Amino acid sequence: MLREAAEARRVAVVVNTGSRRGAEHYGPVVRRLARTGLPVVTTHAVTDGAEMEPTLRRVLKADHDLIVVGGGDGTLSTAAGLLAGTDRTLGILPLGTANDFARTLHVPADPVTACHALASGRVVDVDVGRVDGEPLLNVASVGLAVGVTEALTARLKKFLGPLAYPVATARAYRQHRPFRARLEFPDGDHEPVDLDDLLQVTVGNGRYYGGGNAISPTAGIDDHELDLVAIVRGNLPEHVTIARRLRDGTFVRHDNVHYLTTRRVRLSTDPPSDVTVDGEIAGTTPTLFAIERNALHVVVPTGSTAATLDGARAKRD
Repeated sequence: MLREAAEARRVAVVVNTGSRRGAEHYGPVVRRLARTGLPVVTTHAVTDGAEMEPTLRRVLKADHDLIVVGGGDGTLSTAAGLLAGTDRTLGILPLGTANDFARTLHVPADPVTACHALASGRVVDVDVGRVDGEPLLNVASVGLAVGVTEALTARLKKFLGPLAYPVATARAYRQHRPFRARLEFPDGDHEPVDLDDLLQVTVGNGRYYGGGNAISPTAGIDDHELDLVAIVRGNLPEHVTIARRLRDGTFVRHDNVHYLTTRRVRLSTDPPSDVTVDGEIAGTTPTLFAIERNALHVVVPTGSTAATLDGARAKRD
């Protein structure tokens, strides 16, 4: 297993050129990585998001010990799901709209700077969440977030970048309908919880979501727990107060917010709801969320304090 990116023997670079900045930066980042001295032996420009997983599977069959993936959070979530539990190391280039996984790990937003941070970076372990077995890097949600995801068109993200998120949220808020939820905890660390008149339920693995909002003040990518947040519908002034506290995560202390941490939770809703996972609609409730500890090796900048190499992986539940 690598301890530093500089130890890599064979490096593959896979870029989703359909991501917001992928096509623009594919050539420059490939050339920049080569100039850093990393032994880049193969590169792949993936123009269709549906081809990302097959491309990564082919790369995994080859003898690469560092796989650098460029794209948004959805692309990186796909990569993490395939690399989790292997001895391969993931390098990340933030080329999407929100880039919340990169933000969690303190990876620079500028692609060129990110290349240099990657080449000189160190390897840490991070947790990977699971949503009915599928990977979760940042957050999964039901409720308002589904409407936000539907409103976040490719055109809106292209022209507004991160500002597309508040615009899409305003659109989704006007059409939202409240729902009920039941939370059950298979490990018995909490009693079952029934909640009514909800705006949203979010389950977080990382620290950031939605272009830089914090899931809670203490959330981390290697704390071996999921952060669960349920927001009651309330009224508009209460929502404004909560919105003002999203950036640092202190909104979880609001009276209209239910917050806890757990390793596993089963979420049921009435009516059944779509579930967004790292910005993509990926299933429907009822859904089981779980944490896979120390599942993924990933390169972070030398100065990053987001995670450590702190132990052996836990078996998936």
